[in-house]
Amino acid sequence: MNRCDILDVKKTILEDNDADANLLRENLRNKRTFYMNVMSSPGAGKTTTILATIKALSSKYKVGVLQADIDSDVDALTILNAGFPCIQLHTGGMCHLDADMSRQAIKRLYEVSSEEHYDVIILENVGNLVCPAEFDTGASMDVVILSVPEGDDKPLKYPLVFEKSEAVIINKIDALPVFDFDMVKVHEGVRMRNQTSKVFPVSALNGDGMDAWYEFLMTKVEAWQNG
Repeated sequence: MNRCDILDVKKTILEDNDADANLLRENLRNKRTFYMNVMSSPGAGKTTTILATIKALSSKYKVGVLQADIDSDVDALTILNAGFPCIQLHTGGMCHLDADMSRQAIKRLYEVSSEEHYDVIILENVGNLVCPAEFDTGASMDVVILSVPEGDDKPLKYPLVFEKSEAVIINKIDALPVFDFDMVKVHEGVRMRNQTSKVFPVSALNGDGMDAWYEFLMTKVEAWQNG
């Protein structure tokens, strides 16, 4: 044997997960359930944005939440204490969720809540901009949140998560006067990675800009359910 055969394990894992994600996505479409994967760095405001979003959607849709984190139930308790169904996923050190983890979590959400149907399920993925972007969760739509204190260069430094996200939420715009953040540059960076993604400058804390995000999301939900 004159050469060493090489197996690209990461490629195999990702291909297997992609196939599984497509099956999950089709199953959710058949059930008319919109599954949204929300990614961001720690501290960007994922939980605050998700909580505001489910409050806005709850009068029209049945919404459930999956909270993924390496440890703790802090974020899940925030959602539960607000009166919404939520499952906490402890990844045990893993920095992402994949399609099978999503499937297990969705199944558990139904078991715990005894609901027959969810119109919308929102996943708060593990807090980083690298690993979660590599694994297809089976989501109907991927979203990334970038906060003003992080800086306007994130689309340049973390290309994949911006390439695959249909929506980019720029959170904490109420902090713009305090930080050196160029809104023009961040828009240019997003466009460099994805020409079609929608950008929403918002303050999830005080509600500025959130109505446009809600309207966009509800349009996507309706299209998914009727498609």
